[in-house]
Amino acid sequence: MPPAGFPMSHGFGGPASGAWARGRAREVSVKASSGPEGDVAHEAHDTASEQRPEGRGGDGRQASRFEVVATVILALAAVATAWGGYQASRWHGEQAIAFSHANASRVESTRASNLANTQTEIDVATFSQWVDAYARHETRLADFYRRRFRREFQPAVAAWIATRPLENADAPLTPFAMPSYRLEAAARAERLTVAAEAAATEARRDIQYANDYVLAVVLFAAALFFGGISTRLQRPCLRALVLGIGCAVLAGTLAWVVTLPLSFSI
Repeated sequence: MPPAGFPMSHGFGGPASGAWARGRAREVSVKASSGPEGDVAHEAHDTASEQRPEGRGGDGRQASRFEVVATVILALAAVATAWGGYQASRWHGEQAIAFSHANASRVESTRASNLANTQTEIDVATFSQWVDAYARHETRLADFYRRRFRREFQPAVAAWIATRPLENADAPLTPFAMPSYRLEAAARAERLTVAAEAAATEARRDIQYANDYVLAVVLFAAALFFGGISTRLQRPCLRALVLGIGCAVLAGTLAWVVTLPLSFSI
């Protein structure tokens, strides 16, 4: 016989019986939840709900701090990388200019040296002819060659004759050994050689500066790598370690870069 309250309008297995079973199940569920065990379950659920946000809030604040640090690293490293690349390019240009100056000075030094050698050959030739004419007592011919001595050579000849080389055994052998024999072309060649060496030294120094900035760019790129990869890590300890390495690389490189010279172009 069907239970009390069971609808009798339809058969025992009809649609009405299914609806009645579902209704009874809901009533049992409500009663169970309203009992002592249900109250305990609700309290446990409420307690977990109250505690969960606090834990998530702490983790969220820590993650937020990590993100701020990573953002600072990425921003500073990006700007520093661009600056290092610019300075490396500038110093490469400076070394190219210095090398061009060195080459130009060497070319001019070679020209001045060749001119000095040519002038010396002229002085030697005219002096040889004058000595030959003087030895043969050809006064007119000797005077002819004497008047054709170059202006830079005449003071040396006069100083050499004053030493009485025919009588004084300590006299210099030729006027070319006299201190007064100085060629402007030779002095200019020496000055240009010194300038060329100075420019070459400056070029080598500029190359070193450019290489230093290239190394700085590499280190800044490493800091960018550590800062970027830290955003992909989930474990706080590992994330803190990677960020610490990135901060150390960035700070150390910045401290080194500020000691390097700067090159500007307006």
